Amino acid sequence: MKVHVVDTTLRDGEQTAGLVFSSDEKVEIAKALDGAGVFTIEAGIPAMGQEEQEAMKAILSLGLKAQVVAWNRASLQDILLSVNCGFSYIHVSVPVSDLHINYKLKKSREWVLKQFGESLEYARSFGCRVFAGAEDASRADREFFLQVAEVAAQKGAERIRFADTVGCLDPFGIYDIMNNLVPRCSLPIEVHLHNDFGLAAANTVSAVRAGAGLVSVTVGGIGERAGNASLEKVVEVLDGLKRYDTGINHAMLPALTNLVAGACTASDGLLRGIS
Repeated sequence: MKVHVVDTTLRDGEQTAGLVFSSDEKVEIAKALDGAGVFTIEAGIPAMGQEEQEAMKAILSLGLKAQVVAWNRASLQDILLSVNCGFSYIHVSVPVSDLHINYKLKKSREWVLKQFGESLEYARSFGCRVFAGAEDASRADREFFLQVAEVAAQKGAERIRFADTVGCLDPFGIYDIMNNLVPRCSLPIEVHLHNDFGLAAANTVSAVRAGAGLVSVTVGGIGERAGNASLEKVVEVLDGLKRYDTGINHAMLPALTNLVAGACTASDGLLRGIS
């Protein structure tokens, strides 16, 4: 079975406390990720400002084989910034748990579905390929997640990210969830799992066993709070123990790991899981 690796080192990984990659470091990391064979590189968030946009443009100019994606909120302004940077792959994310909808957005489920649909449609109007993201999906109503996925599919999205935003799942829980959702979902599911209880890699493997076909990871498992699922650990288990095909060139991983470790050390960031 083919499993696609979506790397978010340059976006979620950079949210590690104290970590800021330079533009040159981002370019070198993107090249190394592409050389290692990742399917998708999430390059950053254009809405963060001019410096971020310039770094992302530099990555786009490399002409990499991987999909190079810009991350966006469900905001027309965010999406326009990504389009103006030259991105043809657009990720649009929206909160889907009632906790986030009611207390973070102070909106309703109906508003989320409408805003999400309009945002995806707007991105598609520029000829972009779009990917959907469901924030805090692990605490969301499963039927509402499927509703969000259906809206995304109708608007032309190619996949949907199931995010365990607060890292509250365990391998048994994510297996049950994916076993329930994958057969019923309108789109292929990508899992994006945080490491608050040290279970992100195990949860990711369990989700794949239940049918998820895309995995979101970072080099060394870096990221906000306790980090994300580690690219190295996930592909080692999937390719080595479980006989999946991630398309990753394992011979390239030591150089990639050392590159990211050096960039983290240089910025006095906290690198989790890399030695």
